[in-house]
Amino acid sequence: MNKKIILASASPRRRELLTQIGLDFEVVVSETEEKINSTEPAKVVEELSAQKAEAVWEKLAVSGVCDPEQKSGETTMTDTLVLGADTVVACDGKILGKPADSEAAAAMLTMLQGRGHEVYTGVTILYEENGERKTLTFHEKTTVHFYPMTDAQIREYVTTGDPMDKAGAYGIQGFCARYIRGIEGDYNNVVGLPVGRVYQELHGLRLV
Repeated sequence: MNKKIILASASPRRRELLTQIGLDFEVVVSETEEKINSTEPAKVVEELSAQKAEAVWEKLAVSGVCDPEQKSGETTMTDTLVLGADTVVACDGKILGKPADSEAAAAMLTMLQGRGHEVYTGVTILYEENGERKTLTFHEKTTVHFYPMTDAQIREYVTTGDPMDKAGAYGIQGFCARYIRGIEGDYNNVVGLPVGRVYQELHGLRLV
């Protein structure tokens, strides 16, 4: 049975990717405080994606938004699934999140230029089956290789503002594409969501 998809993310890139593969969905942003218990990039993104999905699930279940006939406090979400995701960039095992300012962005790009690094996206899918909540969490890893960049090129890119809301201080689909030598793995994973894997998992569970 197809379920109503709730995307627990404010990312415009994730919205674009889900729309691109023809899925209908609504956005409900998680407002939970993220807590990391691991230092391994793969585990970090899985933890954060689960936290986002669980926060939105609880918000909707308690409010009764997904089923107007349910009473406040009930947790029936039979016709709904929640999709949470989180992406980080890792270089030499160090996790690079969104830069705090232009100096941090330049430092990240200096670290990444002329070499390879990894991008991890964690995904959590929450849904109900026979009255029981089910959880599927997984991650995808893509290796990205940069061409060398001069200090002037790094400064030029930073001044576009594009790096400021992106993990690792770059977006593969924008201005920075001029510096991407190649990738190993799923391109969309670097953009923010491995939508091929997401669809296959949803289809395999008969949720879409």
